[in-house]
Amino acid sequence: MKSINKLFASKAWWIWLLLLLFIINYAASVFHARFDLTKEKRYTLSKATKDLLKNLEADVQIDVFLKGQFPAGFKKLANSTNEFLQLMKDRNGAKLHYRFISPQEEIADSPGKTYEDTLIGLGANAINLTVQVAEGQENKRVYPVALMRYKDKQALVNLYSGGKRMITPVEMNSAEALMEYQFAKALDGLITTDKPHVAYSIGNGEPVDANTYGIQDALKNDYQLGVFDLNKHSKISTDINDKGRIDVFMIVKPTLQFSEEEKLKIDQYLMQGGKLLLFIDNLIAEQDSLRSIKETVAFDRNLNLTDQLFRYGVRINTDLVMDLQCDYMPFVVGGDMQNPQFEFLKWNYYPLFESKGNHTINKNIGLVSGRFVNSVDTIATPGVNKTVLLSSSADSRIISTPALISLNENKNVPKDIKFNKSDIPVAMLLEGRFTSLYRNRASRSQLDSLAAAGNSFLPEGNGYGKIIVAADGDIVLNDVSPQEGPLPMGQNFYTVGSQFEYQFANREFLLNCLEYLVNKPGIIETRNKDIVLRLLDGQKVKEQQTTWQFINIALPVLLVILFGWLYQGLRKRKYAGSF
Repeated sequence: MKSINKLFASKAWWIWLLLLLFIINYAASVFHARFDLTKEKRYTLSKATKDLLKNLEADVQIDVFLKGQFPAGFKKLANSTNEFLQLMKDRNGAKLHYRFISPQEEIADSPGKTYEDTLIGLGANAINLTVQVAEGQENKRVYPVALMRYKDKQALVNLYSGGKRMITPVEMNSAEALMEYQFAKALDGLITTDKPHVAYSIGNGEPVDANTYGIQDALKNDYQLGVFDLNKHSKISTDINDKGRIDVFMIVKPTLQFSEEEKLKIDQYLMQGGKLLLFIDNLIAEQDSLRSIKETVAFDRNLNLTDQLFRYGVRINTDLVMDLQCDYMPFVVGGDMQNPQFEFLKWNYYPLFESKGNHTINKNIGLVSGRFVNSVDTIATPGVNKTVLLSSSADSRIISTPALISLNENKNVPKDIKFNKSDIPVAMLLEGRFTSLYRNRASRSQLDSLAAAGNSFLPEGNGYGKIIVAADGDIVLNDVSPQEGPLPMGQNFYTVGSQFEYQFANREFLLNCLEYLVNKPGIIETRNKDIVLRLLDGQKVKEQQTTWQFINIALPVLLVILFGWLYQGLRKRKYAGSF
């Protein structure tokens, strides 16, 4: 203490102070640490992400295309991205590099070509915004994506899953919460060499045309996708040593009845711990049938899957879900045959489903669009856990079949009194040890066919099986435009180019389902991160406005005056006797 007092008593004390500050500043530039005091641990990486960064064998280059003049929301997203990438760089700064680039910037080694051209070629979707500049307003295309390169591979990282219709603080907040998941998933896909095998079932009328482009595009980087004809294979293998193993068996919108032999193969695959991803339309109801005629009748497809799903714990009902929370369609509201007048109206048969739970599959995703969707019921099944993944809004209804679907329904505003149901389940996760549909009922010929394939019959599951059932095949199919070709999954062909154009979260829902089924818990658990949007209470702000204005404006002035008065009083008392 004496030495410190002696130091400050010397005339050169300020030199020592500057030297101390220099040393502290230099140490801070070389050695730095961050203490995450946020409740949701916003600035803390998960163990899965840390492990990915620790095990890098080569450099990772990340180009973020959020440089330029953007609205406040995207500026905030750019800042959050920069903060997160710095967190990643702190873990492995030698091998991780990132930069921010304007999409309109020209590529150095490709004269005349911009980064935007590259992004379009990679399938990145732009968001068109009107930006205020010095000269007035300017239309700007925003690409809220990053391009990650590792060795000879590259992958797009989607930083914002919202669409064009509504860009809200909630969506931006959700994008920040999902940031670690998006980067970790992309990096894991670039590092992993043995990709999960996903089988797309054919042979029962499943679509194999351009409407499946969205599925192929979504899975091409992280999965091995192949078609699988149940009639041409004796079994569905789960053997990890088998090159033909199937990690996820996927059935999308079948239109033809399943035979008992086909159902047995699916059943025994599940009993071995297999994973099923089912998107089933129980009714024949298509928008195309309403183009020439103004009404159609929806009726049962008779797929012969009801008993099988019932045994596993779920039932897809032969009904239709209507919802006031729905997508738009153009309807003729006037004019004549030569010059019809169109108006976009809500089409209650195109419901938009919410993800209200906190499961890793549906957390932090937006609305998922459906078309002519059935409801789902669950059945008490010992040993099987059930989780609702998608459900209707608070303003929905169910109509039974045979159901008459008419375009005239939208000529008048729907009566809200009819839409008195809420939270109708339409997609369900089932997981556990299932009981075979063919327990105590397998025929000799069925047992012989299993034996010929090298399998013995399993009456109960010998592994932890998982099933995801969605009562709508169109969720994962895409529309096809005559001019533009296949559209992104979750985009309505009829609203393209209108003010109601929007890309819903169907693609994210599909990928989340697959990632959960292939069991990458470390990566998908990063979806559970919450970033709480702590908004001010508007009513309280209004009520307490005057009080807080006084505290922020008048109180500091009064404190300065009070300090000055006390200081002058102390000076007078101290020095009054000196004169």
